[in-house]
Amino acid sequence: MAITNNRVLRLTFTTAGGKTLAVTVPNPKTGLLQAEVMAVMNTIITSDIFLTSSGALTGIRDIKVVDTTTDDLYDPPEA
Repeated sequence: MAITNNRVLRLTFTTAGGKTLAVTVPNPKTGLLQAEVMAVMNTIITSDIFLTSSGALTGIRDIKVVDTTTDDLYDPPEA
């Protein structure tokens, strides 16, 4: 039982088929700037390195840094 913290960078792209694709990057550095992340996302889009079921990546939909705290209140006994 413990409290754990988890931090991820979630990059959400739009696709040619009108859907979205989210890429989650664990442990992003603190102090990320929007311009830095958008530059990387634009590089990913123009490089056309991901092929999704709804087509190529076409744009930036959302950028979030997500912090999660988990308070584990119970662990089952080990066998």
